[in-house]
Amino acid sequence: MKRLIFPAFLLVFVFKGLSQEIKETPLKSQIKDITLFLSGAQVFETASGQIPAGESIVVLKGLSPYLDEKSIQVKAQGNFTIQAVNKRLDYLSENEQGEKVKELENQIGTIQKSQTLAQNRLQVLSNKASLLSANKDLGGSQTGPSMAELKTALDFFDSELTKITNEELQIKSKIAENERELERLRNQISAMRESQNKSTSEIRIRVKASSSGTGSFQINYLVANAGWYPKYDVRVKTINDPLKITYKAEVYQNTGVDWKNVKLRFSNANPNQSGQAPLLEKWELNYARFTTVNKFALPPVPGQVSGVVLDSNGEPIPGATVLVKGTTIGTATDLDGRYSITIPPSSQSLVYSFVGFSTQEVPIQGRSTISVSMQEDVSMLQEVVVAGYSNSMDRSLQGRVAGVNVRSKRELEATPLLTSFVENQTTVEIEVAEPYSIKTNGERTLVDLKTYDIPANYLYTAISKLDKDAFLIAEITDWSQYSLLEGESNLYFEEGFVGRSLLNAAALQDTLQISMGRDRSIVMQREKVDQFSKKRTIGSSITESRGYEITLKNNKSQAITLLVKDQIPVSVNSNISVSPGELSGGKLDPQTGIITWEIRLAPGTQQKVSFQYEVKYPKSERIILD
Repeated sequence: MKRLIFPAFLLVFVFKGLSQEIKETPLKSQIKDITLFLSGAQVFETASGQIPAGESIVVLKGLSPYLDEKSIQVKAQGNFTIQAVNKRLDYLSENEQGEKVKELENQIGTIQKSQTLAQNRLQVLSNKASLLSANKDLGGSQTGPSMAELKTALDFFDSELTKITNEELQIKSKIAENERELERLRNQISAMRESQNKSTSEIRIRVKASSSGTGSFQINYLVANAGWYPKYDVRVKTINDPLKITYKAEVYQNTGVDWKNVKLRFSNANPNQSGQAPLLEKWELNYARFTTVNKFALPPVPGQVSGVVLDSNGEPIPGATVLVKGTTIGTATDLDGRYSITIPPSSQSLVYSFVGFSTQEVPIQGRSTISVSMQEDVSMLQEVVVAGYSNSMDRSLQGRVAGVNVRSKRELEATPLLTSFVENQTTVEIEVAEPYSIKTNGERTLVDLKTYDIPANYLYTAISKLDKDAFLIAEITDWSQYSLLEGESNLYFEEGFVGRSLLNAAALQDTLQISMGRDRSIVMQREKVDQFSKKRTIGSSITESRGYEITLKNNKSQAITLLVKDQIPVSVNSNISVSPGELSGGKLDPQTGIITWEIRLAPGTQQKVSFQYEVKYPKSERIILD
């Protein structure tokens, strides 16, 4: 009897320990709002349910695996105390997804077996039809069949061949149906395997309640692998009408969680960018021989760069971001990993990034096609525990622990404003009233933000030395009120698409200039005038002169203002002198050598402008003027 005493006590302690294990209360959360940054997104979720008495852990499952644990913020309402908040990866979801993939693969295997049997049956039917055809001759060579035998044979052949044909049609129809089902299943598996990290995240909120009751939670956190880029449609019907700008957001998201009917906000902030103000270090001046100078000029930058982004195995990466360094100009790769981006002339490099891969910065170096192979990042997501405070604790303690902000019941949350633009102290947010659904598949989604009808001044600019076409320029004054960002723009003029350009909202000028593309209704011709192009020697010096004539014609049905530019050389050597001649009323900038004419051309008229210059240099030297 004594031998049973110790096991009995042991069982008591075991049951007591089990009874003291903290209960888990799973709550279903729902995404309500998304604030998209230029890189990353802030997700706002809500959850509510019954909180049991005592200590328990509220678990929110099925969250993005790219959740930033340092950014978690929790607001709670209810008769309980929050003791801690932490995030961890949920690999059970990965196992569940693996089981689903395995189930789909089993279905594919079953259909493929059915396809093999169907193909075998078709071969049997083909052999059967061939056998019937080979034995269609009736009777011998001397005597033929009787009419009754012939009728019986024909009926037999007709019946058998009809059966074979009908069965073949049914089998082929079934094979086609199976092929469609196989494609659907393969696409489903491909979609389930798109994310590099198959696990999900869960947020665990440890609470303590004196009695059971209801509780509500508002959670927000940052996720990677999502963001937006500003895009524009710029339309001009005629140069007598206002400029119409449609402000759009190109959204990409591959967070591992679909966004269903959520309110979207677009912010020009970048939480991943350092907020530390720079420091100006001492500038130490030394002799030139101790100074490194880059003597190689950068190659010219193409207007557009395209390419494909692959992983280390050569597979395309959909949803990878491509950003012009130092700007807000960017795009995301499509399902085939391809991209195309318009870049400003001053651009030097492109930055490629995708969660799970090391970020790459690639110099442009004058290339119009750049493809990259990204390497996987070996660093893994780590679990971080974040403490929290309940609404019953002193407000002076709030915010002392990173990531948690708990408000009391007495504080009422402000109702979100339904205005289009909200200007904060350091950022601008654009709210969209209509909810959107965006799948986590890397596809780009264009969201219309706002359309402006903006008064503009239109003029044409032409540099016939470089291009034979004139370009329409729309000038907008007081443009800062529209909260535009630098981005790509599609250009539409007179109801037609004319090309792509950049809206340079990062410019410091009071007047914003938007290039509307080429207008071939304006004809130009630049010719060298022989009578002004001479070379003569005077003593130890050579004097060369040049003269050019530019002919302009307006084939449009309305008058235009044309800004024509050309240039004379600027000497950087004291032994070379440049003297301008007749400029036909053009204005010369002596620092740059650029001559500008502002010409008003009536419909169907033409006008000529000319300019000359003279260069004097030593006889022993040689210069290039043509």
